[in-house]
Amino acid sequence: MKTSIYATLAAVTLALPAMAQDAGDPAKGEKEFKKCKACHMIQAPDGTDVVKGGKTGPNLYGVVGRKAGTEEGFKYSDALVKLGEAGEIWTTEDLGHYITDPNKYVEDKVGDASLKTKMTFKLAKNQADVVAFLAQNSPDAGAAPAEAPAEAPAAAEAPAAN
Repeated sequence: MKTSIYATLAAVTLALPAMAQDAGDPAKGEKEFKKCKACHMIQAPDGTDVVKGGKTGPNLYGVVGRKAGTEEGFKYSDALVKLGEAGEIWTTEDLGHYITDPNKYVEDKVGDASLKTKMTFKLAKNQADVVAFLAQNSPDAGAAPAEAPAEAPAAAEAPAAN
């Protein structure tokens, strides 16, 4: 019995730094976001620029907790519209996967390999930091659904926002 308690405590102790690392660092994410601002801005509803950037992609202010493909004033791809219609609400976990490979993410979630997003950039590292920065600029982030692991798709689907 003591051995299992010690093993559990050791496992939890070792897991804590990894969990903290997965949370991301918003300050590092702000620096990493420079790669994103060629296409995206972060602008508050009152017009205050958090990050001045491009308009090729949607404004990412408030993206965490927002339904995919619904930022007013932006014309989304069919892929993001379908993702939103499927009920996708951006969580930090989902955004981390999305920015790693947008088209693969949508394919896994919607089950249609023919759907393509407009986002051609794939962020190869520091996703958690960028997502932490986006969450910091998402007032409704606390209202986002609990971040549970993504469900495996049905057998007919491929294996498994903007």
